[in-house]
Amino acid sequence: MLIPFSMKNCFQLLCNFKVPAAGFKNTVKSGLILQSISNDVYHNLAVEDWIHDHMNLEGKPVLFLWRNSPTVVIGRHQNPWQECNLNLMREEGVKLARRRSGGGTVYHDMGNINLTFFTTKKKYDRMENLKLVVRALKAVQPHLDVQATERFDLLLDRQFKISGTASKIGRNAAYHHCTLLCSTDGTFLSSLLKSPYQGIRSNATASTPAFVKNLMEKDPTLTCEVVINAVATEYAASHQIDNHIHLINPTDETVFPGINSKARELQTWEWVYGKTPKFSVDTSFTVLHEHSHLEIKVFIDVKNGRIEVCNIEAPDHWLPLEICDQLNASLIGNKFCPIETTVLTSILHRTYPGDDELHSKWNILCEKIKGIM
Repeated sequence: MLIPFSMKNCFQLLCNFKVPAAGFKNTVKSGLILQSISNDVYHNLAVEDWIHDHMNLEGKPVLFLWRNSPTVVIGRHQNPWQECNLNLMREEGVKLARRRSGGGTVYHDMGNINLTFFTTKKKYDRMENLKLVVRALKAVQPHLDVQATERFDLLLDRQFKISGTASKIGRNAAYHHCTLLCSTDGTFLSSLLKSPYQGIRSNATASTPAFVKNLMEKDPTLTCEVVINAVATEYAASHQIDNHIHLINPTDETVFPGINSKARELQTWEWVYGKTPKFSVDTSFTVLHEHSHLEIKVFIDVKNGRIEVCNIEAPDHWLPLEICDQLNASLIGNKFCPIETTVLTSILHRTYPGDDELHSKWNILCEKIKGIM
């Protein structure tokens, strides 16, 4: 159900941000520029959902500006095990989010700006949005060499990617969102967006690697704050609206009814991992045994994030076949994640109490399995 972008709703939206009563009337007629006060990726993605689902954008486009604390964001049809280093992310406390739009994987931190352009489906135009960003950057630094590509990326100096694009097109509304690298931690970005996992077979959308660079590496004056204001100014001029950035709290149910439910859904394991297209893992690893290395073969099918088929083969002189079969049977139906595999370790300890050698081998095997999750 569309909630009309009416005077009442707009007043409710804007009065909280101390926008003068005389000022918001013109804004209501022709568009809005919003900026989130939150750095939580799930709440900010929920704002995108809410605006797309509830606002009547006919003649009233919206620009939404937002930044996040360290997060890897994957596309709607992607496989996180293929796209990023999940183990490193867990160690460093980096969040993982799956967005509603397609496209590839990106890294967000406070040095990256996210821009979401909302329009009706008929007015949807990614290239026009990117040209607007180029004009904004050149208004600040006229000699900057920034160009939009046929892939809807932005390149700096014709070789370094500073912005990637994704979009969602609904029945009536559409949005195009893009990143803009100002001062992102490039080393961290490279480490996180490099999957260490071997033997994955999947039809999921794969990201296209690219050389990236921050705007501040080219010009130290191009801070996030400067770029945000420049984009807002150009957007206001292009859409003939007042150049006001309205700060919003994406957790405020009085402004965005039902938005916290959207944010909770985006955080669930079922959405982040469970929406991964079906894939298989066909790999092997070695364990040390009496001064030699033994090969352990692993084949796992994963559907909806859960293990559907599991076949772990270990030399029976190292681990009895019945124990291996028990592990295979125990893993089937479980989430493809290290937490549930850890639980299996304690189950075996209870099944075979007092067998320290078996416990040691089981622990080694479980740790290796967790390493591919």
